[in-house]
Amino acid sequence: MKSTKTVLIAVGLMLACGPAWSQAAAPAPPARGTRAPEANWWSQAGGDGGGPTRIVWAGQKTPETPYTGPNKPIWHIADILKAHQGEARWEQRVLLNRDFDGRYVQMAPGDKTKCIFYADDRVFGWVYSGQVKITIDGQEPKTLPKGWVFNVAPRLSYCMETVGTEPVVFYRTAPAGQVPSYPESETPTPVPGYKYVKVKITATGGYDSFNVPFFNVDEYGASDRRGERYLYDGHTSSNLNIANNLKELPPSTSWGHFHENMQEVWLDVYGSVCALISGEGVVHGEYGDLINANEERWHRATSCPNTGKSIRMAMTPRSKEGQVHYFQTDQPPGN
Repeated sequence: MKSTKTVLIAVGLMLACGPAWSQAAAPAPPARGTRAPEANWWSQAGGDGGGPTRIVWAGQKTPETPYTGPNKPIWHIADILKAHQGEARWEQRVLLNRDFDGRYVQMAPGDKTKCIFYADDRVFGWVYSGQVKITIDGQEPKTLPKGWVFNVAPRLSYCMETVGTEPVVFYRTAPAGQVPSYPESETPTPVPGYKYVKVKITATGGYDSFNVPFFNVDEYGASDRRGERYLYDGHTSSNLNIANNLKELPPSTSWGHFHENMQEVWLDVYGSVCALISGEGVVHGEYGDLINANEERWHRATSCPNTGKSIRMAMTPRSKEGQVHYFQTDQPPGN
């Protein structure tokens, strides 16, 4: 994926650096029934897309950013289950970066967790198999079977309990490098380097049209619905990206895009996902697999050919501030 002919397009934010940037031509009047353009789109709220195409230089590490710690291009759920065969309960960390600590977890029948919460960030996840009851402050307890996602708002404590006679296996993302808080009724689990002190808070958390506590991905995938969100705030987004059936993968000259200083991670939650990652080639994800496109690596995700629709649970930070997508200059927008 190296070409001397390829320059980078940034569709997103860039600092204005001279008088020429502020001297844009007056926009044409909007068509009837359409929204008038901003008087100065350079001053619009941060976001990706919607601005003019610009040619810029973007830095890529050379050699490409290596995968370190638990991070790798793909974690196959089949390999995780095999590694923990015979264990009643276990945790397997599969993601650790500046923002997210992602783990697969198995709880045995009858297991219950302590109730915890995080001060300013969400916990979210997806049920791979079995059933788990989740109790979130202010919500009716809900038993989630395979195919459901959950979204715990900041400052709301949550507890989990296995339901039925089978273990439950689920994926969970928590904020990286943070210790949880506990309701007064719980006994905090000791953490080296910390002490727990009793305090009081008045802040709370909640839900809105972009954030719901529970969402049925299997039902969503089987429907014709699109564009629905279950988690989106100033720090985190976890979009359920739908990809249609393909007869064949895009050409190898179509690399997708890359991001500066952030990974894009996908959990395959419906169908089969094929992702091209620079330096790795195409990785093939099946239901439950976790795919990780490292910082500054080109990546492009689609359904695998002739496997039907797919849904990938995309996990990225900086959601409302915008995540700049750097595109090739010689490919269609978005390619």
